[in-house]
Amino acid sequence: MTSRPPPAKSDPIIIVGAGVFGLSTAFELAGRRGYTNVTVLDRFVPPAVDGSSVDISRIIRFDYGDELYGVMAREAVAGWAAEYPDHYHQCGFLMLNEGQGFEYTRHCIEVDEALGRTIELYDDATRMRERAPGIPAKLEGFKAFYNPKGGWADAASSIGQLASRCSQAGVSIVSGPRRGTVRTLLYEGARVAGVQTADGGTLRAALVVLAAGAWTNHLLRVTHASSASAQPVGFIRLTEAEAAGLRGMPVMINSNKGVFVFPPTPGTNILKVARHGYGYATAETVDDGHTEPSVLSCPRRDANNARHSYMPDDAQEGLRDGLRDLVPEFAERPWSRLRLCWYSDTPEGDFIVDNHPQVPGLFLATGGSGHGFKFLPVLGKYIVDCLENKAPESLRYKWRMRPESNAGEIKIGDGSRGGPPLRTLTALEQSKL
Repeated sequence: MTSRPPPAKSDPIIIVGAGVFGLSTAFELAGRRGYTNVTVLDRFVPPAVDGSSVDISRIIRFDYGDELYGVMAREAVAGWAAEYPDHYHQCGFLMLNEGQGFEYTRHCIEVDEALGRTIELYDDATRMRERAPGIPAKLEGFKAFYNPKGGWADAASSIGQLASRCSQAGVSIVSGPRRGTVRTLLYEGARVAGVQTADGGTLRAALVVLAAGAWTNHLLRVTHASSASAQPVGFIRLTEAEAAGLRGMPVMINSNKGVFVFPPTPGTNILKVARHGYGYATAETVDDGHTEPSVLSCPRRDANNARHSYMPDDAQEGLRDGLRDLVPEFAERPWSRLRLCWYSDTPEGDFIVDNHPQVPGLFLATGGSGHGFKFLPVLGKYIVDCLENKAPESLRYKWRMRPESNAGEIKIGDGSRGGPPLRTLTALEQSKL
């Protein structure tokens, strides 16, 4: 971890990225801490069409095997209910574990006991049919882990509300392929002094906050600390009658397979299924304008990564295999849409929230590792506490920017993932993205 004096309240601050990390930081700075010159830049208007902080739903859960995130999650759930109630649905969260169970679940139970028990345990998952009669899953042979305080949030609409709150607080949000897209960081000696945008213009700042998620390596080579993986997401459109039959179900995940499913979305009747796993890697040439170009796993910067409804065949089969456990009635129904959701992975699943140790003027807020979105109501507070050197030393160390190393791109995470190992897409598969 690296401590530096924060900028003055009137100094210009540029935040690169309008996802949950960038916007929550912007709102905390301008809306709650009195900073008066905050600008957010992004390739697309938030919610970005190919960002990780978009889509129709994200899991909101208490359940963590790490006490820090357990405390944060409890604070966040209170924030969802108080500040974002129109986007938050507390329908319960159900983990199903095969055989002898799932080690991460045991850690979650220990943390839950320490923080005040909310989890209900069932060695025979079929007992959940009495607790929540609307469950459509095959429960025979599973152990169940149920938290009635869990649920889901509409990601796109809540990001829209957060962006609106930023604008009302005085934040400038600049988007688009020319003025909103950052091509390179602007260096003066070893210091970052601003950014250069795709139209050739420069914007100077006392501090640049890099909150670009899976796109981070396009601007700063940090593969030793964070790399990008693509996770499969599928959508099935139901009739009103079919959706009505599933309204009572909780968010459900088969922990061993990593596949999870949401209740149908109100109004649109979309059944969404995804996998929290190790995902897929690509081979993308990136050039940050400061180091030699290299080939690594990354979403494209100059294109909409969600423009094609493509998913590898093995990913589609993995989702259907999970559906056969969770919502078997619709496991073979045609997809209405497919997409890949890009994670910004770190070695243990911890966020990166720190001054760059070798580059003054640059602060990182990234590394969501597939679990950052749920913290939307409180994430900015934690990030700006780190920026202003107010966070506990233990937190700042946990979220430190690691020194450079020869670590590869595979990041194991916090133990919560299931399913097959990371696979690099073939050249033919990548051409279809």
